[in-house]
Amino acid sequence: MTGERDPRAHWLDDDPFDKRGAPGSHSAARDDGNWRQPHIRVVHATGSGAPFVRMFGFEEQARPIPVHTGSIWHFSKTEINHLTLATLAFTMALAFMFSGGILGALSNPYAFLVYGVLALVTFTPGFLVHEIAHKIQARKYGCWAEFRASPSGLRWGVLLAAIVGIVFMAPGAVMVAGNTTKEQFGKVALAGPVSNVVLWCIGLVFAVAIGGTGGIPATLIHYWMWANGILGALNMLPFGPLDGKKIKTWSDAMFWIWLTITFSMVWFNLTELGALLD
Repeated sequence: MTGERDPRAHWLDDDPFDKRGAPGSHSAARDDGNWRQPHIRVVHATGSGAPFVRMFGFEEQARPIPVHTGSIWHFSKTEINHLTLATLAFTMALAFMFSGGILGALSNPYAFLVYGVLALVTFTPGFLVHEIAHKIQARKYGCWAEFRASPSGLRWGVLLAAIVGIVFMAPGAVMVAGNTTKEQFGKVALAGPVSNVVLWCIGLVFAVAIGGTGGIPATLIHYWMWANGILGALNMLPFGPLDGKKIKTWSDAMFWIWLTITFSMVWFNLTELGALLD
């Protein structure tokens, strides 16, 4: 089984979790040699790569889902709102962390604002691209996929950063509904960390290009590479809802390869990045 999308497979656009009425009839679509049923039922992710849904702060809603056709790049208004909310909360939490918590922010509001802009420019792209990579990969396999923020995760993340000065947050996740093979299941999860590796490599190219000139460009590159190194490595851990667990379920070899790559990025940041930019 190749894991490639059959050109006849449908893309899903509308939010199936908003549907309350009985679904209409739709023709089945074929993907990787397996015939999809015209109606899909939402279930939690399993180790076998069966139909799945990734959720933070949402209860499972197991009911038939109607299939809708549309663009692979479709972003609904709901999804855009959730991405915006998560981005703002994540940025605020990082600004609190860099400022030394709420006391540091109150004592130096200008520094808090500057750190907020820095976080928005360097950290949030890694977060957004990571989640969108999951979405695009899932849609390639004919699944419905949209990001949903976790309001409780965002609140507690910002509060923790303000009080303790540490960012530990579950901003949300891409919710996926559809029939997937075990290989597809793992590739959807792998797309997120791979996107952070690509962004980190882009930062490395710029770091080499500017040499030891220092200044604002070096600062931006420094934070950019740390952001993507941390996001990639943390998401490769094989625990809970993190991507590493899903990837390991699909392939031990792929898990260890990408775990090594992402942790190597963090090691490089710790040992070589400072000398490269200074």
